[in-house]
Amino acid sequence: MQNMQNLLAALEPFLARVVSEEVDKAIRKSFPCSINRSPSLSIQAPNDHQSTLQLSFNKRVPLKTFTGSRILDIEGNPMNIILVEKTNNNQIVPTSLLYPIKLEIVVLDGDFPLHEKENWTSEEFNKKIVKERSGKRPLLSGEMNLTMRDGIAAIGDIEFTDNSSWIRSRKFRVAVKVIHHGNNQSVRIQEAITEAFVVKDHRGELYKKHYPPMLDDDLWRLEKIGKDGVFHTRMNSEGIKTVQDFLKLAVIDTHKLRKILGIGMSDKMWEVTLKHAMTCEMGSKVYIYHEPQFVIFLNPICKLIKAIINGHEFSSRGLNQINKSYIDKLVKEAYTKWDELEEIDGVLNHNIALLTQGDQIVNQASLVTTHDQNIASYVPSNKAQMGGSEWSLSQGFATTSFENDFSYGFSGLQSDGEMTPSGSGLSDVDGVMRHL
Repeated sequence: MQNMQNLLAALEPFLARVVSEEVDKAIRKSFPCSINRSPSLSIQAPNDHQSTLQLSFNKRVPLKTFTGSRILDIEGNPMNIILVEKTNNNQIVPTSLLYPIKLEIVVLDGDFPLHEKENWTSEEFNKKIVKERSGKRPLLSGEMNLTMRDGIAAIGDIEFTDNSSWIRSRKFRVAVKVIHHGNNQSVRIQEAITEAFVVKDHRGELYKKHYPPMLDDDLWRLEKIGKDGVFHTRMNSEGIKTVQDFLKLAVIDTHKLRKILGIGMSDKMWEVTLKHAMTCEMGSKVYIYHEPQFVIFLNPICKLIKAIINGHEFSSRGLNQINKSYIDKLVKEAYTKWDELEEIDGVLNHNIALLTQGDQIVNQASLVTTHDQNIASYVPSNKAQMGGSEWSLSQGFATTSFENDFSYGFSGLQSDGEMTPSGSGLSDVDGVMRHL
């Protein structure tokens, strides 16, 4: 009997190694990402200060979330917990254990760990667990207990029930700790923690700003304009209800817009609001204002793209003062008749030809003059009579044609060399429109 026991004792390490190798082979076949089983569990002494095994979140989390909203990673996907091991050269590699690990999700104070250190004791961790306020529901709702198998555990639908404003750091962390793992409880597995983040009440989500804003967004989606606040109310009373309305008036008459907002909006606040509005997605719509003598093409915020006057094409660049003044007048007329303008989308060349073809025929018939009159109008003075105004036709002026795949670049309301509507009071400084 003694000999048999000695034989079994001698065979035990060999059998354990064979079983371990076979299990590793099976895991590698099931998980191509090559998660390795930790080889150190059978010999590692318990050490609460330095653990080679750690739980870890697979992705970062957003820096702000809301009560009642599922906690997701920064890419908007459900979070996973993985088991990793720190090697001797401080590399972090995925690993797994042969048995399931029972986990619990908890909330930590955002100021843990002190000085952002990478290691802590179980006692230090447990002291920073945050519980619900008196009379409140549990701070987290959902499935708080998980089981990790093969080195991974999926976090289900969990959400906060209270904001983080009532603790000193004003931030929370979500953390996961081990509550049971097989028979070898002497092996410490360090807890996983997320980045510190702010939790706001869900009602705040309904009032949050948009980045970037959309043209049809309500005004209060812009920074420094609160929903139903003074600025919001004043602009609404003047018919300025959307981001598009705001930007159109900023282009046409900044002085009027600033007067509507009042002295309560400082220059600094104005710059913040306007800079935010300027990040708006412009889209590809073009608005057309035309009469028999002209066609004006505007972008969605009433900024000139180009003009066709009596068959002559002009862009917003290179205009002399006479031309600029006349176009200013037409653009302002278009602004007052915005709801009557024609709207086109997409490729412009073909649409422009269709829109202007008939007008040009009528225009040519209505403006028939003798050869001598044409000479008098164009040659001596180098000016043309158009709609009762004189236009200077520069010899070196080159018109600008549209590209087939036209799209707007919107880094600012004005670009170098582009016209600014007279009286608008806008100046482009470092890409930010400033009030003069």
